[in-house]
Amino acid sequence: MNAIVALCHFCELHGPRTLFCTEVLHSPLPQGASSGDISGQNEQAEEEEGGIQMSSRIRSHSPAEGASADSSSPGPKKSEMCEASGCRSLAGGHPGYVSHDKETSIKYVSHQHPNHPQLFSIVRQACVRSLSCEVCPGREGPIFFGDEQHGFVFSHTFFIKDSLARGFQRWYSIITIMMDRIYLINSWPFLLGKIRGIIDELQGKALKVFEAEQYGCPQRAQRMNMAFTPFLHQRNGNAARSLTSLTNDENLWACLHTSFAWLLKACGSRLTEKLLEGAPTEDTLVQMEKLADLKEESEGWDGSEEEEKPSSQPDVVEGQELSKCSPETSLMPDCNSWNVAHRRLSVFRSLRHMRQVLGASAFRMLAWHVLMGNQVIWKARDSDLVQSAFDVLRTMLPVGCVRIIPYSDQYEEAYRCNFLGLSPHVQIPSHILSSEFAVLVEVRTATRSSLNPVLFDDEQSLNKYEFVVTSGSPVAADRVGPTILNKIEAALTNQNLSVDVVDQCLVCLKEEWMNKVKVLFKFTKVDSRPKEDTQKLLSILGAAEEDNVKLLKFWMTGLSKTYKSHLMSTVRSPTSSESRN
Repeated sequence: MNAIVALCHFCELHGPRTLFCTEVLHSPLPQGASSGDISGQNEQAEEEEGGIQMSSRIRSHSPAEGASADSSSPGPKKSEMCEASGCRSLAGGHPGYVSHDKETSIKYVSHQHPNHPQLFSIVRQACVRSLSCEVCPGREGPIFFGDEQHGFVFSHTFFIKDSLARGFQRWYSIITIMMDRIYLINSWPFLLGKIRGIIDELQGKALKVFEAEQYGCPQRAQRMNMAFTPFLHQRNGNAARSLTSLTNDENLWACLHTSFAWLLKACGSRLTEKLLEGAPTEDTLVQMEKLADLKEESEGWDGSEEEEKPSSQPDVVEGQELSKCSPETSLMPDCNSWNVAHRRLSVFRSLRHMRQVLGASAFRMLAWHVLMGNQVIWKARDSDLVQSAFDVLRTMLPVGCVRIIPYSDQYEEAYRCNFLGLSPHVQIPSHILSSEFAVLVEVRTATRSSLNPVLFDDEQSLNKYEFVVTSGSPVAADRVGPTILNKIEAALTNQNLSVDVVDQCLVCLKEEWMNKVKVLFKFTKVDSRPKEDTQKLLSILGAAEEDNVKLLKFWMTGLSKTYKSHLMSTVRSPTSSESRN
C-alpha cells in the first residue's frame, strides 16, 4: 500500500511534532538507509507476522533525520527539539530501520521524518492538523480528513499517562496518509482495529510506569503543597519526556517499525482491484437469485432432516439439477464392473465434439430443439454420458431457461424439465414421440458395421455407441433456422477457433440475443405496444423470422427477477417529467 504511517506527539514547548514514520519504497533505498550492516554492534532480527517476512536491520552510514548535522535536512532544527527527547524518537546518528518484503521486493523504511522534502511537508501538515483542528469529540478517537493536494489522512488520537505532565497525560496520534481517498475509506475498519491494538499496548505499558511512579512519589499531593508559580515558568520547566521513558521499553521504536511495516503490508494485501466490464450478465443475476433461494430454503430447514420425496417427483431446480439415484441402484454389481478410466472417456467434451459424434444433420436437429425450448430426451444406460450431453447442450441457453432432470426411472412432463435423461426401459408416451415439441436421442450399442471410423482415436471411446436422433417434426436441411444457430454452426466448423474461443463466442452470442429479449420484453410486456409496432421492432432487431420470434419468446422466460422487477418499478414510479409538473 502506497502510504505513510506516522506517530505524532503534541509537545507543550514546540507544538505538534512527528516522532516516527514508516514509508514504502519501491525504488532503491534513500541515502539515510543505504549500504551495509554494522557487524558486532547492530542487531539483526528475523520477524514474521501475518504472512510478511521482514529482516529488520539498523543501517550504518547516515544519521537519522531530525538529528542530522546537514543543514539541508527537512527535519526541525536542533534548537526546536526538547532536551529530554520528548520531540525525538531515534538518537542522534541513528540511521533508522529497514524491512525487506521478500515476496514483493518492497522495502519498508522508518525514520523520524521522511527524507523527501515534499513528503516531509505532507506528513508535517497532517501531524499539525491531527493534533489541533482535526479532532473528534473527546479529543481521543479516529477521524478522517484531507484533500487532493496534500493527501487524505486517517488519524487516531490518544493519551499516554505521564506523572510529570500537566493533567498527568500527554497527547499523541497515529496517522495514515495516502492519496487514494476511496482506498483509505474502505480500509477504515481494518486500520481502526489494528491501530487501536497498537495504542492499547502503548497505553498499557505507560499505565504500569505511571502507577509505579505515583506509588513511589505521588505527584498530585506534591503539586498541591507547592507554592503558586507563574504558568510560563512552570511550562518552561516541564519539557516532555521520551516515549521510551514513559513506557519503559528500550525496543519501542523497533517494535513500532515492525507494527507499522506489517500494517502497510497487510492493508495493501486485503483489498485488490478488479476490472468490471459493464453490468452483470443475465446469467450472473439468475445464478445469484438461485443462490439466495437456496440459502433461504436451507435456513427454513432449521436443522431438521429433509423429507424424502416420492419417486414420482424427481428433484429438479431451474438452472440446476439433482440426480435421482437410489442407494440400491448405486450398489448393484454391474455398476462396479465398469472401468473408471474408460467411463471418464465416454463423455462429450464440447459442442464441437458432439457435432462430430452425432453428425452435422442430427446435431442441427438437436440444437434447433434446444434453442426453441422443446423437450430434449436422452435414453441411455450410461448416466454419466447423459449428464455430459446435458452439460454441453445447456451452454447454448441462458441459465434461466435450463431445467434438468439428469436421470429418471419414468417420463416427466415438459413443463417440469426441458432436459430429461431416462433409462432404456422407460416407456415414453406415444403423443410425445410424435410431437413436434420434443426430440429423442437413443443411445444404443453400436454394431461393427455402424462404427464411425472417425472416432477410432484413443481419446474418444464413444465409437461403441450408436446415436439415433428422432423427432415428430424433423428440421429440414434447407430450413434457415434461427440466426444464432447458424452462427453457432459457423463457429463449430471453423477449425481455426479453439474450444475456448468457441465458448467465449457462445457467451457473446447469448448476451447479444438476451439484449434483444430485454428490448422485446420491455416493448410488449411493460409498454403493451400493439402487434404492428412489435413486428416493426422485430425487423429492426433482425429477428422477424418465425424461428427467431419463437426463440425470443422462449428466452424471455430466462430473464432474471431482478430485471423484471426493475422494469415494473420504473414504470409504476412517476417519471421525471411528471414530477416536474
